[in-house]
Amino acid sequence: MRAVILAGGRGTRLRPFTTSFPKPLMPVGDIPILEILLRQLKEHGVTEVTLLTGHLAYLLEGYFEDGRRLGLTIDYVREDRPLGTAGPLRQLAGSLVDDFFVMNGDLLTDMDFTALMARHRENGAPVTVSVHTRAEKIELGILNVDASGDVVGYDEKPTLKLDVSMGAYAMSPRALAEIPAGPYDMPQLILDLLAKGARVGSWRHEGFWLDIGRVDDYSRADRMFSENRAAFLPRQRSGHEARSAP
Repeated sequence: MRAVILAGGRGTRLRPFTTSFPKPLMPVGDIPILEILLRQLKEHGVTEVTLLTGHLAYLLEGYFEDGRRLGLTIDYVREDRPLGTAGPLRQLAGSLVDDFFVMNGDLLTDMDFTALMARHRENGAPVTVSVHTRAEKIELGILNVDASGDVVGYDEKPTLKLDVSMGAYAMSPRALAEIPAGPYDMPQLILDLLAKGARVGSWRHEGFWLDIGRVDDYSRADRMFSENRAAFLPRQRSGHEARSAP
């Protein structure tokens, strides 16, 4: 089974850390975030990985090389210019024949990738999106105003529960044919599929999930991993010990 990892972003929200360092190599505990993800994927049957790189690609290629150290086969597709979160996938159209994973390279999660793929194959949709419920506290009073302008309700600093995309997908090869040339993002792919009457599946993850796109989220991810390493690397073996982050 193959996973395609989006690892080409500039990580602007994590500057200055990512000015000279690619976000997927940011260490969580003592291991780069992307290495944690790759180890998890291997435990769920992934043997081949394509890293879609751009910003500071040579550092990612130098660290992971051909993947042999992790028991994987890794190849690379470089972006000559930023193509968004779905645009780079167009380069793989025609080369993949089986269902595959697509995900961001900055995720810390304990999700069951096997269950995600099983759900995808069961529902028959071209794309299955992993979904997580996130609670967001609104630090303002929320008004309910009717058509005449009268206030009919008031909710002081509510906590909203929202279903969000985790940035991890199971996809079928036919989805790649829907991606046009040029910059293109994953939300637009989903909207375009829906506009054409195609089904888009979902799989809900009830456990832990966080991306490290913001400084406070990165700090939380680092703390969570350090406090409960086994939750993220439950079958870690001495033969797969981490290499120090560059």
